[in-house]
Amino acid sequence: MTTIYLDNNATTAVDPRVAESILKQFTRGPANPSSQHAYGRESRGTLDDAIEAIGTCLGTRFDQPNGARLIITSGGTESNHLALTGLGDSGSLALTRIEHPSVVATAKWLESQGRPVHWLDVDRDGQVILDRLETLLSQTDHGVGLVSIMAANNETGVIQPIDEAAKICQTFGIPLHVDATQTIGKLPLNPLVSGISAVTFTAHKFHGPTGVGALWLAPQLKIHPVFHGGEQQLETRPGTEPVALVVAMSEALKLAVDEMESSAEHCRRLRDRLEQGLINQHPDLVIQGKTHDRLPGTSSISFLKTDRQSMLMALDMAGIACSSGSACSSGSSPPSHVLIAMGRSNEEVESTLRFGVSKFSTMEEIDRAIVRISNVYSRLRHNKNVDN
Repeated sequence: MTTIYLDNNATTAVDPRVAESILKQFTRGPANPSSQHAYGRESRGTLDDAIEAIGTCLGTRFDQPNGARLIITSGGTESNHLALTGLGDSGSLALTRIEHPSVVATAKWLESQGRPVHWLDVDRDGQVILDRLETLLSQTDHGVGLVSIMAANNETGVIQPIDEAAKICQTFGIPLHVDATQTIGKLPLNPLVSGISAVTFTAHKFHGPTGVGALWLAPQLKIHPVFHGGEQQLETRPGTEPVALVVAMSEALKLAVDEMESSAEHCRRLRDRLEQGLINQHPDLVIQGKTHDRLPGTSSISFLKTDRQSMLMALDMAGIACSSGSACSSGSSPPSHVLIAMGRSNEEVESTLRFGVSKFSTMEEIDRAIVRISNVYSRLRHNKNVDN
């Protein structure tokens, strides 16, 4: 039985065109952009071209004095950690309760080190309540040095009001970091126009390779490094840059931006078909975050009267790859802090699974998935009723 992959929020398949670009770079020879010989100079030129291409996708030029910068990292987790620890001049943090675990964990660690953290509430459908942020920043002694709000939630797909948040932060002169891991390449973003100070993204969320990501920084924004020991990237993130991976990230982002409109429409059709097909057979299912705009390919569904771990394992056996929450926490499968922050019932929290489609998903896969998911759900509900 062929497995149907519906976990594209966790990671995506590498686009064959991107894989080709990686292979081309790996077969060109040694690539250390810091070396002064011909190989090194060629690598530096290739790296700079790739970074400039990323900038084009983000409406940014990186060749301007004191202009915007792009720090290459190992991925979203490192970029988030660098932003939270390196920005804000050690002032307090303000962030939503639904941030990715890499943001929440970093904030809690900083809090344990004495840096105050202000938690912003969300409504019952998972969108941040910005009145709380404005009230906080209006206080003369707020002490906030950095605000961090994700562009869209990785579990529910709910899109956050980033433009409005940026305006509030600009009014009070506070930098805004945006974890755009789930939206880059899926939704338009021009951080300079929006007034955002820092943006996190990673290649493997838009059909690029794992192991490479970036932190975009607004002009003249200063950041303190996490690592030390090298002069690469103006000493803000030392270590030899992975030229082939950056080229691949650049190619993946260009393809994602070029195909964004058609991919979004395709994913939206598949997501809606999946949700409607399941609800037609099981009207008591709950679609989390449905009243807000969501990422085109993300669906968070509560399968009431079952538990998520049993559903997850049964679906895996039935050839459906999905998840019970953030990919960074699926191994231990703790209850979703996102759904808890939304004030959802314990029954919903304990029965919710996440499904994510991509531009490579097909309608035929969705139709087969509806049948498999429905059969598993019916069986587990029946077994639970019998046990009770």
